[in-house]
Amino acid sequence: MKNIVYIILMLPLAIFSQDKISGVIMEANDKNEQTPLFGANVYWLDTSVGTTSDYDGNFSIPYNTSYKKLVISYVGFKTDTLTINKAKKVQVLLESKSDLGEVTITSRKQATSKSYLKASNTFTVSSKELLKAACCNLSESFETNPSIDVNFADAVTGTRQIKMLGLTSPYLLIATENIPSIRGASQAFGLSFIPGTWVESIQITKGAGSVVNGYESIAGQINAELVKPASDDKLFVNIYGASNTRLELNTHFNTKLTEKWSTGLYLHGNTHDKKHDVNDDGFMDMPLYNQINVMNRWQYINQEKGLVSFINFKFLNDEKQTGEIDFDPKTDKGTTNAWGSEIDTRRYEVSSKLGYVNPEIPWQSVSVQAAFSSHAQDSYFGLNTYDITQNSLYSTVIYNSIIGDSRSKFKTGISYTYDHYEELVNTVDFGRNEADFGAFFEYAYDNLKNLNVTAGIRVDAHNLLGTFITPRVHARYTPWGKSALRASFGRGKRSASIFAENQSIFSTSRSFNILNTDGNIYGLDPEIAWNYGVSFLQGFNLFNQKADITLDYYRTDFQNQVVVDYENPQEVNFYNLEGDSYANSFQIEMNYNMFTNFDLRLAYKYYDVQTQYGSEKLEKPLVPKNRFFANVSYETSVKEGKTAHWKMDATFNWLGKQRFSSTAANPVQYQLSEYSPTVGTVNVQVTKVFSPKFEVYLGGENITNVRQNNPILGADDPFGSNFDTTFVYGPIYGSNYYAGLRFKIQ
Repeated sequence: MKNIVYIILMLPLAIFSQDKISGVIMEANDKNEQTPLFGANVYWLDTSVGTTSDYDGNFSIPYNTSYKKLVISYVGFKTDTLTINKAKKVQVLLESKSDLGEVTITSRKQATSKSYLKASNTFTVSSKELLKAACCNLSESFETNPSIDVNFADAVTGTRQIKMLGLTSPYLLIATENIPSIRGASQAFGLSFIPGTWVESIQITKGAGSVVNGYESIAGQINAELVKPASDDKLFVNIYGASNTRLELNTHFNTKLTEKWSTGLYLHGNTHDKKHDVNDDGFMDMPLYNQINVMNRWQYINQEKGLVSFINFKFLNDEKQTGEIDFDPKTDKGTTNAWGSEIDTRRYEVSSKLGYVNPEIPWQSVSVQAAFSSHAQDSYFGLNTYDITQNSLYSTVIYNSIIGDSRSKFKTGISYTYDHYEELVNTVDFGRNEADFGAFFEYAYDNLKNLNVTAGIRVDAHNLLGTFITPRVHARYTPWGKSALRASFGRGKRSASIFAENQSIFSTSRSFNILNTDGNIYGLDPEIAWNYGVSFLQGFNLFNQKADITLDYYRTDFQNQVVVDYENPQEVNFYNLEGDSYANSFQIEMNYNMFTNFDLRLAYKYYDVQTQYGSEKLEKPLVPKNRFFANVSYETSVKEGKTAHWKMDATFNWLGKQRFSSTAANPVQYQLSEYSPTVGTVNVQVTKVFSPKFEVYLGGENITNVRQNNPILGADDPFGSNFDTTFVYGPIYGSNYYAGLRFKIQ
């Protein structure tokens, strides 16, 4: 009996270990263009054997002489069936259905692409989209994206803070190549430590993310995929200069050492050494800074053995100085002569990734990821001292395979994370150690037609958070052509690094109070929230041009939250939530290709974010209820035999009024109104492409010169009891113009 069971179990492997059919799936159109189709379904007729095409349209499927008909299907395209008599390579050209137009094709050609096929509400921002603005680091990569809100966290440090679904970045899982990277000590400034030219693409997921990446995601996930030495340009140079005297240099050097090994050296440097005080409040409008950022990246590819590996080494040194115009750190540090701040950060990272795909059974794969980072920040803000060091270890093993046939896939694995914190707030030591061991399983079902579901669960044992379960589910259904209806729900849990995530509190005269002391982290309990969401994507033709519209609604309910309470203008109080805290987010977005090479993107967003502050439930401060976004981009046609052309982009952002935390207890001259004024800004960029090797760009940020008046409360007495730099709702500096060039050798 045991032998019979063994033969039954091994029979599929014996069949699948025979020959293979491989090929590439492309779209067919009247322009003779060849665009690969990612995620096309490939299966043998009347069998359960199937696979899907990869990002480049490639696929590989086992072949047996009993298989005769190979079916290729894709949403929005006519299904094709091939007669196969022997193992060989094939090229498949799929034609779009006439009733669907070319909406799916269009979405894949856009700089920001939305999938009609994934269960999760994920969209990809390509490097083409990043070039629409002077993208100098990851925190500046979302200016042309309506789903991400970007604003300054305070009026002195120049820190850009991002929000999604009405929640700040700590509620997002931000990863670099699926390794969590912006967390803990790096929350405040970490996004500015990833240069934009290093980023190949960004994947943004709304709602609870995958359990494979961890338990911390609540509002969504952002994953930055880095450029690859084997496919990046041999030489790339980007030089940037701005009217505010900001200078940047990016260089990439890539070398193919052997048929299997490639390496790249990536250098980034930026500097700003001139003091500006446009609003005449005595404080610099932006900090002085110098940053050196180096990455050495190694890539190994062995297709015959199904191996791909990356090894990365990174080093960062970032120095900032801000405060009053007259502040001199050599003489004024630690005194009341003038208010000033210095923030010095050093960061080291080593990471590796090894992926193995079974050449005989292509749906079986194993990946191993490991990373170590050391992040040290030494800083002071006026008379407040804040030093933090975080040493982190992250590792995970993931196994992918199928259950029965390719319609049912699964991922399973284990992960281990360790964080050692040394944290000094003035004279108080808040050091701690966090260790977590987790196991996860994620099942994905795809009926190869109109339905797919991804359901995951993970169990974690954490030394401070205890043992807990994280469930998450995503589903996509296509009710009719050119549509995708999605729903998701999931749970997230995290330990709040209250000082690292809220460093702007140090640039105030407020006292800091932790009101609960029974928890395991700062005396507080972990944050726990459920996220629920629905989304509908519909493609259509408008005046014979391609368009799509997306409607999203998401709600986040906190079971517990570490409330950061600014409602007393003399204090910042941290305490566990007692009452309700939730965030409702509604967004409608339309993309329209008005005519050849001219794209229009419009979006409206509504937020309802409320939290219980003591005995009163209030709107979250500095979260606009209403936001309108518009972006237009145009690229001139390339003449036959020529490569020179122009690219032009313009973005308009309008923010509705935002609630200020209460200042009623302040003297009259230091009181603010209940709400901020509305704000509208315009950014424009023009690029001249001379050849595939060389282009120049010229642009302006906030060209209408909108400025927030008196962004610093109590700037006339920075060591007095009413000093506060956190009431920032709009631009501080005003207009900024820049120019740059890009040169590359492919």
